Formats: sequence, C-alpha cells, structure tokens
Amino acid sequence: MIELFTANTPNGKKISIMLEEIACEYKISIIDISIGDQFKPEFKKISPFSKIPVIKDHENGQIIFESGAILIYLAEKSGKFFDKDNKNSINQWLMAQMGYVGPMLGQHHQFHHYNSGKSEFGEKRYFKISTSIYKDLNERLSLSNYLAGNKYTIADIATFPWIARHDWHDIGLKNYKNLCRWYLQIAERKAVIKGYDYLNKGEKIPKP
Repeated sequence: MIELFTANTPNGKKISIMLEEIACEYKISIIDISIGDQFKPEFKKISPFSKIPVIKDHENGQIIFESGAILIYLAEKSGKFFDKDNKNSINQWLMAQMGYVGPMLGQHHQFHHYNSGKSEFGEKRYFKISTSIYKDLNERLSLSNYLAGNKYTIADIATFPWIARHDWHDIGLKNYKNLCRWYLQIAERKAVIKGYDYLNKGEKIPKP
C-alpha cells in the first residue's frame, strides 16, 4: 500500500492519477500548504525541501520525494507507462515537464492568476513563456499521439495536470488543436477523472 502525502496542486494530482492508472491501493495524507504543514519537522524529515508530493511504500518502507522520481518508481514497480524500449524519449519529456513546463506555468500562475496587477514585467514575461510552451507542445503533438511517442506514458501523466489549469492561463487551449486533442483524450480516461478528484469532492477536469 502506498501512502501519498499531498495537496491539491498539479504536482499532487500527477501522483494520484498515476496511482489510479496502475490500480494501486493507496491512502491520502493531506499536507495543508495554506497553513504551512509542509514546514513541520515531521514532514521535512521525508521531504528535505518541504515540497509535496511524497510517497511511502508500506510494502518495503521506501520513501520518495519529487513527483518525477515518484512517477518513475511507480512505473517501474507496476511495469506500466514506462516502456524500456522508449525510456530515453519518456525521460526527456518527463524532465522537460519537471524542469521547464511546470516551473514556468507555476510562475505564470503566481503573476497572472494570484497576483495580477502587481508586476507588469512578471505578468508579461511568464505569459510570453507560457504561450511559447503551448506552441511547443502543440508542435510536438502534431508528430505523435502523446508526448513521448504514440503510447501514453508517465510524461503525459506529469504534464496533464499543468495544462488542466488552462483556465488560469488565458492563452486559449482551443487555439492549439493538437494540444487540445491530447488534453481531451487524456481527460476521458477513467483513472484520470478519478485521480484528478482524489479528494472525492466532485472536482471536474476543466473543459477547453
């Protein structure tokens, strides 16, 4: 059984979606980042940078932080969504999400969604970068069904929850037909629907 320490964020949703996809038994331990739970000593012991998500595998006592590392661990444990013959491509697109797509869209959220009007420079900079991300993903998805090729992988699972915040981005997902096609295709998966609403509060995946 996997224990998932998480919050209702794109990075948190990656893991709940993955757990649903691999049909793994798991339980949720909520880390309330709005009141600073992530900085408590007991959580910092398992997450050195005070970030969610973290998992504990109660079968072997293994504790893993960083969402990309968790996805790889669960993929290797289950034998799903991480084909050994395509690992280089999967890793490239997974790392692109971890190092670029997520951080840049996260900054766009901060300046455009949470703190609009406080920094014209920040808003313009991250809107431009986020628009470029949409264009680049759209171009990639003109060549293949999914990010790492024609099979659904952990690279898609990692990226999807960030694009699911498209209504915060004000870029217009519908304007990017390949990215929109990819998004709608994934949004229809039963495990994605359930994992997105892992708190069982009826949270729906935003439509384009």
